[in-house]
Amino acid sequence: MSSSSLRVAVMLVASLVATACNAKAGSAPPAPVPAPEVDAARASAPGKQTAVIAGGCFWGIQAVFQHVKGVISATSGYSGGSKKNPDYETVSSGETGHAESVKIVYDPSQITYGELLRVFFSVAHDPTELNRQGPDEGTQYRSLIFYATDEQKHIAEAYIAQLDKAKVFARPIVTQVVPLAAFYEAEAYHQNYATLHPDNPYIVFNDAPKVEHLRAEFPDLYSTKLARAN
Repeated sequence: MSSSSLRVAVMLVASLVATACNAKAGSAPPAPVPAPEVDAARASAPGKQTAVIAGGCFWGIQAVFQHVKGVISATSGYSGGSKKNPDYETVSSGETGHAESVKIVYDPSQITYGELLRVFFSVAHDPTELNRQGPDEGTQYRSLIFYATDEQKHIAEAYIAQLDKAKVFARPIVTQVVPLAAFYEAEAYHQNYATLHPDNPYIVFNDAPKVEHLRAEFPDLYSTKLARAN
């Protein structure tokens, strides 16, 4: 059995339990996450900018942002650790310092960095879970925003402060804002995983609801056209 298949089999029951526990804990925001008060200006001409984030299994994060208007590509990978050219097995050990991450290339004339972060905090993951996300546990599943510029850092930190001050979530946000050192693309079989395996129990219970939440909560940002993986 492949490592991904084993992961799905082992995590299915845990996923059901975790879903129930999270519902009882009230970790989901009671109302839509507000737009960031501090954001980059919408660009006047098409272009390309990059955002890198982490928030649990990269299958679901990638799937969400592949459906966001203005996103050109969303690629699963690894970031945040010291090991060069990591692979899935070593990252899964939790000893590399890397987190399962997603690199988003977007057109700043269609969507801003702050709007991407709003999707990240609203539907892509639970920013109050420390070193885990749903059924997945370990530092490789921690919540991170990797900034590439001072502007990205400022927007991310200001947004977290805004959400915490407004008590949007029942628990404090644990998302770390750290400089982007490197991003390593994950293996080919991890790319487009949710799209290619829609009947996989892990996808059905953990990731498909995120995409549906995006469609329901942000209809103006939702796109039926899938952004490429890289």
